[in-house]
Amino acid sequence: MEPLSWGEILLRLAYQFMPVWIALALTFGLSIAYKRRLGLYGKLFDNVIGMVGFAIVMFWVYTALFVGLFDWIITHDPLSAVSGMKNKVPGTPLRGAEAGDYPYYLLGGDTLARDVFSRMVQGSWVVIRIAPLATLFAFMAGITLGLPAGYFGGRLDTVLSFLANLILAFPVILLFYLLVTPEMVESGIPSYMAVVLFVLPILFLIVMVNSRFHTQPMQRNVMVAVVLVIFGWLYLSLINDRGTPVNFLPVDLDLFDIPGGILVVFVSVVFVNAPTVFRIVRGLALDIQTRDYVAAAQTRGEGPWYIMLWEILPNARGPLIVDFCLRIGYTTILLGTLGFFGLGLPSDSPDWGTTINQGRKLLSIYPHPAIVPAFALLSLVLGLNLLADGLREESLKD
Repeated sequence: MEPLSWGEILLRLAYQFMPVWIALALTFGLSIAYKRRLGLYGKLFDNVIGMVGFAIVMFWVYTALFVGLFDWIITHDPLSAVSGMKNKVPGTPLRGAEAGDYPYYLLGGDTLARDVFSRMVQGSWVVIRIAPLATLFAFMAGITLGLPAGYFGGRLDTVLSFLANLILAFPVILLFYLLVTPEMVESGIPSYMAVVLFVLPILFLIVMVNSRFHTQPMQRNVMVAVVLVIFGWLYLSLINDRGTPVNFLPVDLDLFDIPGGILVVFVSVVFVNAPTVFRIVRGLALDIQTRDYVAAAQTRGEGPWYIMLWEILPNARGPLIVDFCLRIGYTTILLGTLGFFGLGLPSDSPDWGTTINQGRKLLSIYPHPAIVPAFALLSLVLGLNLLADGLREESLKD
């Protein structure tokens, strides 16, 4: 077979992403049709910048989901090398292709003769599993601590602010490096950190349910019990990590087994981002608690947690949503940095940072192994920044 031209490569790439195009078309069609009922999300579709950013982000989200859950889009095993395909240019026919094998390396081969395209799309699954969830956990931890610090003030505010400033005093990259080194992992410190950090979202949900339904004891008790059982089991399965001191669940009760490297990186991201979220939430709470509707809620006799979670927090959603999008971008860059330096994730991981690091060694001769994942990383972060800009503009109009 002859090598593919760039036009043929682009057509084949477009065909491989066909499930993503269909999902995007359905998402945009339904969202635009019902945008007047969708609040801030619906208003986003009146903003060109926000729509472009949303499209880019959802492209990678759908790509990750289709690759990770259904094994679609991908053309070859991202960890398998094929003899004779080392550093091959895009569009090179696969040597020794058998029936059922995809006949080309669409974006070429890397220094270990692996398919660059397959590693790029598989890398999106690594990023989408870690960055948004870790950012969400960091936000729930920061909100749980930031609201009472800003609302109550006093010694509680002083102690929590001091701890947050103490963590923020460390350079981020150095802090990541310390947390993901093999010596630190063997000591079990990241596992103990997971025990503390991952319980904060459960506390957040319990306090939210209790404050909302405190006048309906029966309904409150049932909902708190459901939260404890479901999220408690998820929490125990999440922190249970074989090969570390935190290993107590029987195999039959462990819902999932997260690879050690991913769990350590996840914990590190939450630990680094939570203090910044804490400071943002604390500042918003200090400002919003002086508003008239907060005074009206206090006059009605509402409890402090009700006021924090159902009066202050909803009115701080605009800045928090914008920061959430930006922080996912920062987290994506941090994951790429860790992978580039070979920290946390396995050396053969298809994540974008690791792939860029492996491709940079022959960058002047064979640029495609490094440029492809670098473009993927750049596009996702760009999309998140554009989405945040659109949400910021629309939230200011709200």
